[in-house]
Amino acid sequence: MEDRIVLTSEDGEEISCYVLEETRVAGCNYVLVATEEEGDGECLILKDISDAEDAEAVYEIVEEEKEQQYLARIFNELLEDVDIR
Repeated sequence: MEDRIVLTSEDGEEISCYVLEETRVAGCNYVLVATEEEGDGECLILKDISDAEDAEAVYEIVEEEKEQQYLARIFNELLEDVDIR
């Protein structure tokens, strides 16, 4: 797993994020990323929506509240020293 990934927003803006953790739930890959390497950066949970033939991973931000809460609990357990809010 790489330490950083670059996300491209819908308007073409590139956002560099630090990968904190990755997990697989119910057959889907999820990645927890932060906009800052240390401190109080914004955290996002990304869902890998890539097709097998995609050359690069395609992610979308998990926006559904119940899914976010469920995944945040999982990532909190995986990263005991990180507080995800």
